[in-house]
Amino acid sequence: MPGLFDYLPLAAEGSPVPQPGMRVQVSFGPRVRVGMIVALARESDQEPERLKPILALLDPQPLLGADDLELILWAADYYRQPPGEALFSALPARLRRAEPPLAPVEPGQPGWRLTALGRDQAPGTRARRQAEIQRLLGDYPDGLGEAALRSRLGEVKTPFRALAARGWIEPCHLLADEPVKTPESGPELNPRQTEAIAAVSAALDRFQPFLLEGVTGSGKTEVYIRLLLRVLEAGGQALLLVPEIGLTPQLRRRLARRFPGRLAILHSALNATERERAWQAAASGAADLVLGTRSAVFVPLPRLRLILVDEEHDLSFKQQEGFRYSARDLAVRRAQRAGCPLVLGSATPSLESLRNAATGRYQRLELPERAGAAAPPAIGLLDIRAQPLRGGLSAVLIRLMREQFDTGNQVLLFLNRRGFSPVLTCHACGWVGDCPHCDARLTLHLADNRLWCHHCGLTRPIPLACPQCGGLDIRALGQGTERLAGELQALFPDIRVARVDRDSTRRKGELDRLLAAALAGDYPLLVGTQMLAKGHHFPRVTLVGILDADNGLYGSDFRAPERMAQLVIQVAGRAGRAERPGRVVLQTHHPDHPLLQTLRRQGYPAFAAAALRERREAGLPPFTHQALLRVEANAREASLGWLRLAREAASQLGGPRIGLFGPVPAPMERRAGRYRAQLLVQARERPELQAFLALWVPQLYGIKGQGAARWSLDVDPQEMY
Repeated sequence: MPGLFDYLPLAAEGSPVPQPGMRVQVSFGPRVRVGMIVALARESDQEPERLKPILALLDPQPLLGADDLELILWAADYYRQPPGEALFSALPARLRRAEPPLAPVEPGQPGWRLTALGRDQAPGTRARRQAEIQRLLGDYPDGLGEAALRSRLGEVKTPFRALAARGWIEPCHLLADEPVKTPESGPELNPRQTEAIAAVSAALDRFQPFLLEGVTGSGKTEVYIRLLLRVLEAGGQALLLVPEIGLTPQLRRRLARRFPGRLAILHSALNATERERAWQAAASGAADLVLGTRSAVFVPLPRLRLILVDEEHDLSFKQQEGFRYSARDLAVRRAQRAGCPLVLGSATPSLESLRNAATGRYQRLELPERAGAAAPPAIGLLDIRAQPLRGGLSAVLIRLMREQFDTGNQVLLFLNRRGFSPVLTCHACGWVGDCPHCDARLTLHLADNRLWCHHCGLTRPIPLACPQCGGLDIRALGQGTERLAGELQALFPDIRVARVDRDSTRRKGELDRLLAAALAGDYPLLVGTQMLAKGHHFPRVTLVGILDADNGLYGSDFRAPERMAQLVIQVAGRAGRAERPGRVVLQTHHPDHPLLQTLRRQGYPAFAAAALRERREAGLPPFTHQALLRVEANAREASLGWLRLAREAASQLGGPRIGLFGPVPAPMERRAGRYRAQLLVQARERPELQAFLALWVPQLYGIKGQGAARWSLDVDPQEMY
């Protein structure tokens, strides 16, 4: 069973003094492993002859401080995860191995600037990309950050190498990615924004969680920025968490224009060196603000005075593999330990956060109106039953789009399905392209000329003939964003279309470039998945079309209606965010569905109130607390049989206050060739669940057949997949 292990100090004379937070190399069974010191003790429970000395100290100074270690070990205990996995999940990738920390460098963002020689050279006409770089850097004498350069110009490695070889540009480090000579003052605050800032500012010296509920476009980001400026003035550090990489470019640019302190950015699109440099800047105190996704919740911050969690409801804050934790919930715990306020912001708060606000655990702050002159968009339901569709678009929506293009506005279309088509089939015999390893269809990606399983990653070429009957009439059914973008270009040949999804933004810097171009109005038509749907500010967008929302109306997960409601409101919020009025059109085959009618007529608060009543009556979270035991094996009976043994052990420990549901096959039973099943544990009170898990989890490690079945435990699960 995973746990903590005792070792002796280095045997060599004059060896460095080991300290908690340092990495070490140790003998662990027949292998040499990297570990981390979490505590020093004078005595051990183990017999002296069984103790081995550590082989080497890998760090001259602790990587993690006492507070960092305590938070991570608390998280490992709460989520019932191995402490070693939790500790090393909190480190940059290089430091999870026996690699030395990178040498300290000048703090700030890496960038480039013109040399004296480069300033004297006029941009040429033949090397177009090099000339673009020269002109752009000419506007920034102190240099421009690499991320800002990529967002403006796309991928520029080759022309950069050419300019550097000539001695016309040189690397530099900047306080901000896109420096400004004088920070902007920002817009005038409305009374509700002023009240929210005052409430949080009054708690900067103590722990106090706030729920900032503001309609889309209400100025939540401006509240964040004003609070960050106050923390900076007081000499503190702050942590701003966002759920997805796609939300960082625009937010980074806004912060660069307003925030004079050093900014460190952490997300998975950075390479290992970039992530470690940012991590170092935060841990050393050189960075005043960390802007990051989920894993940034663990970044050491010695002067932490404020934590902000934007879009707190988002599922992306929950880690679904390996060390399963909720960054949002750990942010609450971290703020409590640091004695600083926490702000959870959202236009569509999670039911858990609304429940905490109702019971007084969180102080609720509301921004009920859009900032400035912007008005909330009108949401209309468009009944497409028996209506002819062209490229998935009704005639009414096509007409509305043309009207917006004619008046110089932008249109955003949301389709939460990437690829060209979700199904490839033979018209002659009915063959369908299924994944041989999963209970799922293979998605057609035409640009890559591949069929792709989005669950296990399997890819294969598109067949020229039907594998079953040899017929040549193979057809793509349904549509994804790739197909939609192509059909829109045919519908509107004079309109530039930007597609924003995981496939179109694979190349580094492409997401930044597309979002910057969309903000500048270069693309009148935006098509995308959830990457485009939330958190972005596109003032020229006046029409939002939601093309296929019906899939979310009848999900098997009890959280499906909540996710659907949040998604509709978040997507709708992209329309009419400036002086131009906005409109939202939701195409549906179920215009009378209660969820859609409630959202259209009364908005998210009414939906949330009704959903909370239903959850209370059904005895579901947030009124109860859950843990989900998942098992996968090579055979269906092996996974279910393993869970039956786990349930038998649970029945002897739990008592009447612990509910057990299952075992049952997972909603997607077969994935990557393995059969999956699950057992749900539920309790009224969190301490009751934790006390049960403390007894049950050690027994799970002893269940026979573990070699054939792999299991994982998810405390506070957010998906029942």
